[in-house]
Amino acid sequence: MSRRVSTAVSAGRSAPRPAALNRASGSSTAGFRPSAPVQGKRRRSLLGRLIGVGAILTVWGLLVLAGIVIWAARDLPRPESAMDAERRPALVLQDRAGRTFATYGDLVGEPLRLNELPPELPAAVVAVEDHRFWQHWGIDVIGLSRALLVNVTHGRLVQGGSTITQQVAKTLFLTNERTLRRKIKEFLLTLWLERTFSKREILEIYLNRVYLGAGTWGVDAASRMYFGISARKLNLWQSAVLAGLPRAPSRFNPRANPAAAAARAKEVLDAMAETGAITPGRARAEAAKISFPKSSRQPGAWFADWASDQVQSVLPPDRDATVRTTLDQPLQIVAETQLSAMLDGPGAAAGVGQGAVVVLDAATGAVRAMVGGRDYRDSNFNRAVNARRQPGSAFKPFVWLMALENGMTPADMVLDAPVRVGNWQPEDFEHDYRGEITLDEALAQSINTVSVRLLTRFGGPKPVVATAQRLGITSKLPNNASLALGTGEVGLLELTAAYAPFFNGGFRVVPFAVQPQEAPEPVIRPEHAAMMAGMMGSVVSRGTGRAAAVTGRVVAGKTGTTSDYRDAWFIGSVNGMLIGVWMGNDDNTPMKNVVGGGLPARLFREVASAIR
Repeated sequence: MSRRVSTAVSAGRSAPRPAALNRASGSSTAGFRPSAPVQGKRRRSLLGRLIGVGAILTVWGLLVLAGIVIWAARDLPRPESAMDAERRPALVLQDRAGRTFATYGDLVGEPLRLNELPPELPAAVVAVEDHRFWQHWGIDVIGLSRALLVNVTHGRLVQGGSTITQQVAKTLFLTNERTLRRKIKEFLLTLWLERTFSKREILEIYLNRVYLGAGTWGVDAASRMYFGISARKLNLWQSAVLAGLPRAPSRFNPRANPAAAAARAKEVLDAMAETGAITPGRARAEAAKISFPKSSRQPGAWFADWASDQVQSVLPPDRDATVRTTLDQPLQIVAETQLSAMLDGPGAAAGVGQGAVVVLDAATGAVRAMVGGRDYRDSNFNRAVNARRQPGSAFKPFVWLMALENGMTPADMVLDAPVRVGNWQPEDFEHDYRGEITLDEALAQSINTVSVRLLTRFGGPKPVVATAQRLGITSKLPNNASLALGTGEVGLLELTAAYAPFFNGGFRVVPFAVQPQEAPEPVIRPEHAAMMAGMMGSVVSRGTGRAAAVTGRVVAGKTGTTSDYRDAWFIGSVNGMLIGVWMGNDDNTPMKNVVGGGLPARLFREVASAIR
């Protein structure tokens, strides 16, 4: 029996013990049980293994986290470059009197310290952007948790949890991309800012560098843009307006959307009341004071766009610039106001949808006013510069000039009678023929048959094209007899400037907004210029342009009307200034019997009356 048991054990197998043996030893038939010390050792061994595994996982976790941080921070910006952030060079346009009327690029105002600002401004910013700013260490854990809860409850992004310090980090160093890497960079830079700067300094950086719409960076630039004052002089409700802009600078822009800006400012005032910065009564009182101009129209917007293109060639690269232009802002406002009134009143009844006006100095080409349409906010297309339309009879002065240069005089007789060129037979507007009349009278009454006879008599369309080009017409013109009636398409500014030699002694000018692109050069003889000015004076005194006459002023010009009343023009001179007017519709649909001697001549008169 003993050998069998021994053999079984030595073979590594578990063999049953005899019952007698079990009884003799006093043991249970359940088998062996380890003692208490053995169980303790096993527990301690398991705990040790768990601690070891935990330590290893912790080390690996830290290594992975360090790797992620290194990956995210490998191209981290230099924090010391905080105040050297890049921006687009700013361009400020002033009128001829030195008043700012347009800005381009990024505008940065005067850097201001907190003690230079009204205390309501930083209080408003803190109240609405980060009311725990003075307590947290750069990351507002409470604010993040609250924002997360609100966003989960609403099922969409309603609140943000970024602190002012985080916004400074993003504004100065980072982009708006939504990536984990960018968030890690933001976190690291936020910690650096909190360690490097005091809370007051961080708030100063924010106020001087935050984007506030319309190309403005910082509260001083925005204050000057929206209120025309330094940020030092802001009152409470104005401070609330600026404090409300960072969330959505375009949507709450006071110029573009005064109603939204006012509503947002009221939210800021309420937030100030909730944080105890002001009383609820004062919040209500300030909210009642919020007021913006009813119209956010910016005078001279079309001129500003045109001028800014010219300015680029003379600006120093990558530098801010303030440029004084040729704009006469009071005259610009008159032109815009009168065109709007004409289109809204008699123009609406006559089916006139659009119009354009230019005013320029006949001696130099300096543009004093430019209106490119009904309303820049609805359409910034510049009809004064970029549109090409048929000028109709407003083109005839070039034909008459060609006749003078071929030896005719205003007193010479010409025939108003039916004329045919090939299969084409032009007719006069009134379908009435006068027979023999003077060249002067033919222009005053805008006789079509005479214009065609002059063109064919002196060599056809090519000499007329050459004459028009010499005076400044650059658009392509048709090479046929219909050119005599203005069937070529030209621009309003182009055509108006080409009239300048008639009124400045014979010099061609190039329209400019900043500085002359070319010096005026003689292109016609002074005596011919005087004859043309005299004949166009007859257009106003007794011809088709009588509605353009201004009491006590010498006015001269020419009307133009195209087929089916699709375009109506008046180009004329008064007190050394040229005024060009066009009316029509963008889709080229006809107007209701609108001729150049009607609404355009009347608008010319209203603008001319403002010129001194």
